[in-house]
Amino acid sequence: MSIAVTTWSLEQVSPAEQLPAAAPDGDVRIVRAEVPSPEFSRYLYAAVGGDIRWTDRLGWTYAQWQEDLDRPGVETWVAYDRGTPAGYVQLEPQDDGVVEIVYFGLIPAFRGRRIGGHLLSHGVARAWDLADRWPGRAQTKRVWLHTCSKDGEHAMDNYLRRGFKLFDTKVEEEPDVTAPGPWPGAHVG
Repeated sequence: MSIAVTTWSLEQVSPAEQLPAAAPDGDVRIVRAEVPSPEFSRYLYAAVGGDIRWTDRLGWTYAQWQEDLDRPGVETWVAYDRGTPAGYVQLEPQDDGVVEIVYFGLIPAFRGRRIGGHLLSHGVARAWDLADRWPGRAQTKRVWLHTCSKDGEHAMDNYLRRGFKLFDTKVEEEPDVTAPGPWPGAHVG
């Protein structure tokens, strides 16, 4: 069985295009995970994407996670709600001042609390100033990401409200996989 998946690519080409969201109520903090940790990164990936079919990295080895995280300029920013991880954004610098937001999302229990817009705003700002933290990297000239029809129902709206503009749309057939939940055998929702 397969399903048609629409993938939308969006971008900002100037920091002036950022449209920050208001900070949510309560004790929400966003902190950079400065120590590359395959265990923590895999946890975030599975916890955020388990109900929306993020499966491409679930089979990665510890060494693959470590290699991904050790690349210069790759950053993971984590939102915490009263000390508990609520979601994350992973930034990946590319050539010529381009930064991709490769992963962004919230753990299901934290969705609908206005944390997502705040976390995305913070992640976009950190993409624009990434070169300030990584000597030798080119200044950011473009921030881009993609989202798809498997992602959360509010994903596209959040990106548009943060100032992203659509630049490409593709539809492809993909295997219809069961959402694995945050660990094998767990089903969220």
